[in-house]
Amino acid sequence: METHTFYKYQGAGNDFIIFDNRNELFDRANVDLVRKLCDRRFGIGADGLMLLQDVEGHDFEMIYYNADGHEGSMCGNGGRCIVAFAQDLGITGSQTDFLAADGVHHARIHANNVGWISLQMIDVDAVQQDGEAYILNTGSPHYIKIVQHLDTFAVFEEGRKVRYNDTYRDEGINVNFVQAENGGYYVRTYERGVEDETLACGTGATAVALAMAWRQGEDGEFETPIRVAGGKLTIRFSKAGDHFTNVFLEGPAEFVFKGEISW
Repeated sequence: METHTFYKYQGAGNDFIIFDNRNELFDRANVDLVRKLCDRRFGIGADGLMLLQDVEGHDFEMIYYNADGHEGSMCGNGGRCIVAFAQDLGITGSQTDFLAADGVHHARIHANNVGWISLQMIDVDAVQQDGEAYILNTGSPHYIKIVQHLDTFAVFEEGRKVRYNDTYRDEGINVNFVQAENGGYYVRTYERGVEDETLACGTGATAVALAMAWRQGEDGEFETPIRVAGGKLTIRFSKAGDHFTNVFLEGPAEFVFKGEISW
């Protein structure tokens, strides 16, 4: 067995294990290892795991795994956390660009707001509807439905029904339930790969802000506050018809602890 150093970060309650894998010693194909490390009873415990790696042309590459052990699509809260990690390692300064599963992302760490990071997300060119729900991809696929009494809503049960129905079972989809409040939105999310409700979902919060703007039909510059169980996020973007550009997910990213584990 060998001892490996890991780092734990969280963004609005969405927590991640991160390894500095610039030496490429972590076995990316070891699904069982990732699943065990993310297990909250038999491992370190986290919603996901990330590897920071070298890549030509960018400051670093982000490799993201869901808690089920499989490599996943883009994770917005994870993206902010790995930006904070890269700065803590001395790889980057207050601004960076890095490569993720859905392409290149730019990010900025705010000097006047400790732990607050702006992360540019991909442009979105289409919002679809499934009955009363809205479907779009913000780096990961999302299903968005407006509900009432969200505090007591059965997010796990209802989210699981959608995630495993005939339409979405094969690829999987993240399921977001939304309620308007105070000029913004309250969001609870059932995440595929975690297969449970999480305290926050960055790509989900982004998808909600865009879908609600699309629903209202107005174009322009938007700044949408989102409340999640783990804290608060802000989504900024430009809208022109069905096209969303200059999309930024803003929120906290904090170091939790550093440790060692052997396998």
